[in-house]
Amino acid sequence: MAQPTATHSSYDAVGNREDLSDIIHNIDPTATPVITMIGKAKATATKHEWQTQALANASGNNFVIEGDDATNDAATATARRDNQCGISDKVAVVSGTQEAVNSAGRRSEMGYQMQLKMKELKRDIETAALQNVAKVAGNDTLARKVAGLQTWVTTNTNVASDATGSAGTGADAHTDGTARALTETMFEDALAQAWNSGGQPTMGVLNSFQKRKAATFSGNSTRTQEVGSGSSVKLVNSVDVYCDPLGSEVHLYPDHFVPTDVVYFIDPDHLKFVTLRDFSTKDLAKTGDSQKKQILAEWSIEVCNEAAHAGIYDLTTS
Repeated sequence: MAQPTATHSSYDAVGNREDLSDIIHNIDPTATPVITMIGKAKATATKHEWQTQALANASGNNFVIEGDDATNDAATATARRDNQCGISDKVAVVSGTQEAVNSAGRRSEMGYQMQLKMKELKRDIETAALQNVAKVAGNDTLARKVAGLQTWVTTNTNVASDATGSAGTGADAHTDGTARALTETMFEDALAQAWNSGGQPTMGVLNSFQKRKAATFSGNSTRTQEVGSGSSVKLVNSVDVYCDPLGSEVHLYPDHFVPTDVVYFIDPDHLKFVTLRDFSTKDLAKTGDSQKKQILAEWSIEVCNEAAHAGIYDLTTS
């Protein structure tokens, strides 16, 4: 059928209001489980330092003669460790006009942009904290950098045979070897090393690919369970808590920002998120018809004792 003559349709009208939803849809990942769940500490200088202590090796022959004079045992000194505090920031700039107009989905463009910048900054910090990047002391022309977790965790690791481990002080990076597919044996090996060192990791972080590989472990053989009193059955294909033969119980957290070829086993009591300046927002000087705000944190990680943690490195990622 044809449109009747002289019909005024929406194609002819110029006064119809736009249909723009007030909901802004964003699905980018924002969860940062490591910096959220580990301990917190306060730094007082740009170089954050702490001490570690080790006991003398256990002896099975610690026997003395009856009535013998006591023999002095050598004192066990502490070791001094340090990491740099890096400055991370995000800056939002909004023109005066944009702040004045009526925007869909937010009352203030600057307020909305600052919400986004805070989420972005936390993602950046989580990513940096888990990287294989050595610390940089910095100078007037070079930014300080925080040593990422992989440069620290070296005592309890399952790595490729041709890999070169770091010194475990944050001063150098792990050198990758030939990539290998993740196996349950690697889980057992890394956690057993941690147990032998006295560590008790309770938190595992890994990316989506390695989390799916963990779902294929032999212990995950029973995958269905009844739901309610009906006939519905839920298929479960996930390993969320891994219990190894030595009694370690590790909760596995998928993390978008962990390196794709790494699995970390973390003891949250021996890893801290350190701030010299905690997250803060300030107005920047106006240079024209715009508003500028900066959100900033000066932070580091304190790997209280790297032998409390474990890692699996040099993994295939596809």
